[in-house]
Amino acid sequence: MKRQFSAIFILALTTMFLISINIAEAAFAEPQANQFHSYLKLGIKKTFNMEFPDADAYFRKAIALEPENPAGHAYLAMTNLFAYEMTFDDTIRKNHQDSMLRYVDEALARGEKRIGKNPKDSKAYLAMAMAKVTRFSWLSQQKQYFNMAREASAIWEYLEKAKESDPHNYDLYLLMGSFRYHIDHLPGLTRFLSSLIITAGDKQKGLQELELAAQKGDLLKQLALSELSSNYLNFEKQPARALPILRELKDIFPNNYNFSFTLANALSDLGRFDDAFNIAWELDKNIRTGIPPFAPQIRPRHDLLLGRIFFTQGNYVKAEESLQKALKDTAPYNARVRALAYLRLGMISDIRKDRKIALDYYSKALDVKNAGGTAQIDAKKYLETPYMPKP
Repeated sequence: MKRQFSAIFILALTTMFLISINIAEAAFAEPQANQFHSYLKLGIKKTFNMEFPDADAYFRKAIALEPENPAGHAYLAMTNLFAYEMTFDDTIRKNHQDSMLRYVDEALARGEKRIGKNPKDSKAYLAMAMAKVTRFSWLSQQKQYFNMAREASAIWEYLEKAKESDPHNYDLYLLMGSFRYHIDHLPGLTRFLSSLIITAGDKQKGLQELELAAQKGDLLKQLALSELSSNYLNFEKQPARALPILRELKDIFPNNYNFSFTLANALSDLGRFDDAFNIAWELDKNIRTGIPPFAPQIRPRHDLLLGRIFFTQGNYVKAEESLQKALKDTAPYNARVRALAYLRLGMISDIRKDRKIALDYYSKALDVKNAGGTAQIDAKKYLETPYMPKP
């Protein structure tokens, strides 16, 4: 009886000991997971505010906590992509490019290990999708279309698996919505091929998914808001819907001049010219100080902004002056600025009924290499049909 009691007592003690260890491990793991998540959030905030060294430091802290978690590596890749796109020094750009590609590979390798252990790990699939989106964005700038198609197909596969594993992982709807929305805006053959390789374009569903990510998203909430505002302003032509989002983003990320430029555009489109000029004046002051990230290299973009405001105001003489200033810079990183300036000058020429000059400007907009964006889409349209201002 004593032996039996002793055995039971030892078993009870052992069980209690094991339970206490598990509780301790869980108690330790939970704060660590929370800290990891906090570092990611801080890194993303610093990235969007164009404080790239600070963002890098936070993501490295996250990786130090969970080196095998693909998310830290994926977001570090994303930050290097943003820094690559926003940097004007070729050597620094090359360093960011190399780091970006390295961290993409790191994220994918760790993601594969994770899903090998747990095929239902929604966060791992999303991290892998984020890493591939980063590489996809870089490939698009390099015009490596075959590789882009291969990456896009893999991204969609990861997103579907992430959604299947956890439909409440709302960050994934940013990427799903973006794909659906932009595929729907592609020209005929490209749209058809994209629907075969990735998914069918669906503008309405894409917007709904983006709105869901903006409302309920976690780490990618602000990026979803940014994407939504861009779509409302540039594609949907609904500046009133973009305006409150852009105000919020500008307040949260005061260093990110992209939100200031876009907010001024939205205000201009709404006829709120004084407010638009005030933001342009604020940008001008910051550019003059030269305090990073407000570098003199964004001066042509400021000229373009003034040209757009004057154009919308109907002051075509001043608009033309500002747009011609924007064209003086021939640096590769201002290719999109030049394409947009040529487009606006073509529109002014159409308004003046000078079709020959308008056609020349639209052709020049199409000739700008690596311009991307909507400028060349609109230039093609106005080559066929003259631009007509709204009554």
